[in-house]
Amino acid sequence: MTVKRKIFVVDTNVLIHDPTSILRFKEHDVVIPIVVLEELDNIKVGMSEVARNVRQVSRLLDELVEKANGDISHGIKLPSVTKDIETGHLYFHMEEARSPLPFGLSSHSSDNALLGITLDLSKSHPDRQTILVTKDINLRLKARALGIHAEDYTNDQVLDDANLLYTGASMLDADFWETHSKNMESWKEEGRTFYRLRGPKAHAWLPNLFLYSTEQRPFEAVVRRLENDSAIIEVVKDFASERNKVWGIHARNREQNFALNLLMDPEVDFVSLLGQAGTGKTLLTLAAALMQTLETKRYMEIIMTRMTVPVGEDIGFLPGTEEEKMGPWMGALEDNLDVLQETATHEHGAWGRAATHDLLRSRIRIKSLNFMRGRTFLKKFLIIDEAQNLSPHQIKTLVTRAGPGSKIVCLGNIAQIDTPYLTETTSGLTYVVDRFKQWEHSGHITLQRGERSRLADYASEIL
Repeated sequence: MTVKRKIFVVDTNVLIHDPTSILRFKEHDVVIPIVVLEELDNIKVGMSEVARNVRQVSRLLDELVEKANGDISHGIKLPSVTKDIETGHLYFHMEEARSPLPFGLSSHSSDNALLGITLDLSKSHPDRQTILVTKDINLRLKARALGIHAEDYTNDQVLDDANLLYTGASMLDADFWETHSKNMESWKEEGRTFYRLRGPKAHAWLPNLFLYSTEQRPFEAVVRRLENDSAIIEVVKDFASERNKVWGIHARNREQNFALNLLMDPEVDFVSLLGQAGTGKTLLTLAAALMQTLETKRYMEIIMTRMTVPVGEDIGFLPGTEEEKMGPWMGALEDNLDVLQETATHEHGAWGRAATHDLLRSRIRIKSLNFMRGRTFLKKFLIIDEAQNLSPHQIKTLVTRAGPGSKIVCLGNIAQIDTPYLTETTSGLTYVVDRFKQWEHSGHITLQRGERSRLADYASEIL
């Protein structure tokens, strides 16, 4: 049974969001109306991410037209991104919409023009389903009100549901040791305790996955290595203990302890921390960064960057140097530095606090995302704050800046996305967590509990 090919009318925002989106519709046909080409032409100039994506779309379309030798009246056969996958055709719709729209919908609006064109195509091809694909929620609502089938572009989704996102920790079943203790080995190396386990659960584990038990004897460990039929796990270091403080900070709950184990592990080059406001993401990361920069000298410098949202404008309109321009967006850094310098200078008075503040700031560099291209960071501790507002492409640009001896930490909360067209399932942070979970030199943990104050805890529950 052959599947009836559908017709997809693609909106401008879909092409901006994913410049290669026209190649993702399998055997179905893709239509780009003239109003979309006009919109692309109007926003192609500039150095913004949007303008770069538009130029990429234009280059792709030009390449496809060239291969068609100029004969595009019967459609352009779309190339296959995967072998043995049938593809449809690309059509440019150059006519004005003829289908009348309800009173109140201006014919001069490009959105309304898309609605009219989709109606025309559905009438001229009654045997095929015509679908408007757009990231614009309001346009999808208008389309459905008019009886037009409209969908969001979902090909870029990492997961079907954000609740399925990897958490980095797994609770052991009550009967775990009974089912996995057969042929178990244990040993110590340099004061660290290791176990070699075999069993059904061990095959499903991932590198640097944290395991814990809440039975009478609490147990916390991390998967170090996976072999053919076994897994080697290590009992984690207890950063909740006073003797294992990191720059005066100790873990207040299980997830914070797991996070500090990742942040302080020299074998883990990439760390991602998810969590709501107040879970300690920035504080723990800065404490670990300062400890390894100023005391152990593992890294030469701390670099911190973040998306400048919600203003969303170039930072150039602010006075001062790059760091001074980024200052208004770095309130979280200053708040956490105040805590860290207080713990480090509890007994040294005001002069000691001022000296410590200068010392801490001298090793922390604040950089704008606008100037990250072409950089290579050697022996740097790179912190990417508010990473949920980055696209997968932007995340890739940043992570590939890492040179030898560097560590990258991504912080964010996918429930607080401020960037248009990004969702919990398409955020760069979700993307990088899912893609890195199989790598032995990366780790992830989702922080669960807020540790700010009783007021903040109560507010988060009832408001």
